[in-house]
Amino acid sequence: MKITLLAIGKTDNNQLQILMDDYCKRLGFYISFEMEVIPDIKNAKNLSQMLQKQAEGEEILKRTTTTDELILLDEKGKTFTSEGFAEFLQKKMNSGLKNLIFVIGGPYGFSEAVYARANGKVSLSSMTFSHQMVRLFFIEQLYRGFTILRNEPYHHR
Repeated sequence: MKITLLAIGKTDNNQLQILMDDYCKRLGFYISFEMEVIPDIKNAKNLSQMLQKQAEGEEILKRTTTTDELILLDEKGKTFTSEGFAEFLQKKMNSGLKNLIFVIGGPYGFSEAVYARANGKVSLSSMTFSHQMVRLFFIEQLYRGFTILRNEPYHHR
């Protein structure tokens, strides 16, 4: 199985990028992982929230196929403990799924078309985090999930 994280807009904080790169490298020991950054929508300041979500949604959907499992990182999604998320990942791997795609939307969330295409939603917290911080938190949780599955000492129970 391959896991992809799609995110809108580049990370402009070098310190966060260094940490994300570290966790991406660590993840490579467990699974094929890629983070793909979708460029910010041009002239977004001149678009309404709905039009910006639609434009971002089109870019997200261009990067998926019908056989991909698409999971949105969304405040209204299912919450997990770290162990529960590890179990979720194990079930996806056991199902024979080839591509699991997680998506971090833009500042206003997802378009209706993206919600309609999604296979599920996951929430990292009921708190709100910056889109740049969510990337780091999610990648770290992926890494943590795989260390849990391998009974490695990174996660303390």
